[in-house]
Amino acid sequence: MPELLAEGTGPHDRWRIPLVAGRNYCLGRDSAADLRVAWDPHISRRHAELILHDGRLAVRRLPGTGNPLYFSGKQVESCEVRHGQHFVLGGTRFRLVDAGSGSPGVQASPVEQVTFSREALQQVKYRDPDRRIEVLSHLPQLIWGARTDLELQMRLVNLLLAGVPQAEAAAIVAVDPADTVRVLHADRRRETAGALRPSGRLVGEAIVRKKQSVLHVWESSEPPGDFTASQEVDWAFCTPVAGPSTERWGLYLAGRFDRAAAGPLRSSGGDAAYFQADVKFTELVAEIVGSVRKLNQLERQQSGLRQFFPPVILEALSADADSSLLAPRESDVTILFCDLRGFSRQAEDSRHDLIGLLDRVSQALGVMTRHILNHGGVVGDFQGDAAMGFWGWPVASDEAPLQACRAALGIRNAFVAAAGRPGHALADFEMGIGMAHGKAVAGKIGTSEHVKVTVFGPVVNLASRLESMTKQFRVPILMDESLTEIIRTRLPPDEGRTRRLARVLPYGMETPVLVSELLPSEHDAPELSAAHLTAYEDAVDHFIAGRWEDAYRRLHELPASDRAQDFLTVLIAQHNRVAPPDWHGIVPLPNK
Repeated sequence: MPELLAEGTGPHDRWRIPLVAGRNYCLGRDSAADLRVAWDPHISRRHAELILHDGRLAVRRLPGTGNPLYFSGKQVESCEVRHGQHFVLGGTRFRLVDAGSGSPGVQASPVEQVTFSREALQQVKYRDPDRRIEVLSHLPQLIWGARTDLELQMRLVNLLLAGVPQAEAAAIVAVDPADTVRVLHADRRRETAGALRPSGRLVGEAIVRKKQSVLHVWESSEPPGDFTASQEVDWAFCTPVAGPSTERWGLYLAGRFDRAAAGPLRSSGGDAAYFQADVKFTELVAEIVGSVRKLNQLERQQSGLRQFFPPVILEALSADADSSLLAPRESDVTILFCDLRGFSRQAEDSRHDLIGLLDRVSQALGVMTRHILNHGGVVGDFQGDAAMGFWGWPVASDEAPLQACRAALGIRNAFVAAAGRPGHALADFEMGIGMAHGKAVAGKIGTSEHVKVTVFGPVVNLASRLESMTKQFRVPILMDESLTEIIRTRLPPDEGRTRRLARVLPYGMETPVLVSELLPSEHDAPELSAAHLTAYEDAVDHFIAGRWEDAYRRLHELPASDRAQDFLTVLIAQHNRVAPPDWHGIVPLPNK
């Protein structure tokens, strides 16, 4: 694959980037440029457009740029660059080179192998500490300025070549879980030397087996074959980089002995003495890069967890290094089930645009999860067009029931607002929410092959049943008695209100449940005043006590727009406003 090699005037002003045929590249100093040349102030933010066709690179200077484009010693507006040729912008030369081919081969046995221990290297003193420190001072900017792994690899190779002058070539290598070695990025000081093919044996020895820096020295007079030793180098060492086990990195450097400089050093301590300072420098770079890789991996993990956990829980998880906080345990939890209404009808109407329907459902689930997370809950599961959240784990809190109710009201308000905006993606959807409070087992639950963070127990089933009951009661949010008792005394009326609806026996269950509705404040739902709620609860008391005529009369004090009254009104009318002889205050539900 062709690559573009950029070389500025400074020791670190260098990169090498593969080019894809047919793709348009913007070259400039802008951070959004495809080919960024941050070191050259004479290059404009967007200076040139490049495109590769048939191995030739078309370069065009963009209008409005300050400095000219030079090719073959002449100032031009555009040019076509072939392999080995270069063009110049500002103080930087850009050469089209060949990345070469081939993978790390099986290296012939080295004349000498040396393994460097961390303890021994700590005693080594640099012969040129000022230059090493100057090179390392660029490392933070190098790492944090890289936008991609490829850019980081290119910058690291350039830094290694600047920090180890006797190295003729440097590479970032990787070993996958199957112990296959591959070159992530490599570069040489002299393009005429060809592509570097690192020794697979050396890489495996350092990264897989020893997990330490390993040096190989070959007899340069008789190269063993088409491997590292035959490519105008007679030594190489590899230093492992700590990081994710899925792809282990290493820093690989190779070169030829400078006999004039190496002679006395080799005679006094062998090859190890000659390379100790360079290996120590490389190990320092590897340690810093490894720490950054671990930090990036943690950040990616945190990004994934943010989909399920609110910030306060992520903070607690970060402080719990052994993840024991995620272990399943019995906890006091508040469960919220939220399901879409009208999904089946929408699916039928949208059978010719299922992708569009999926997008709308995803937006609806996004509303649910956003309010769950924003109010400190954990997203426990998705079931088609429904979401489940819970509070009270992994960190117990007295505020958990209140936060759950705030999340439920937030979801309700979002759907009400969408319904009032014709053309909105969620305008045709309604939702039902069931909530319950009690003991459950929460944590990492599953099998050895698949684990997820969720909650398990009867209270979860109850919340799911309550969500289904919202259809029968024709209200958006239902709660069990335990949660209602907490909310009645602790949730401020300007945030939300409650009203008891009936005592029912859910289908398939043996324990009756006193269900209540969670309502917005009177300010947000003025159609139901405090007097209306009092009238309804009086009707419920009469109904449970068997005084159905009184219950019927009180229910008729509610506004016609209140659909909740229909549940009791219809039942009372079916019995001519007279309670059955065996009435015990509980309504058995015939189905889920």
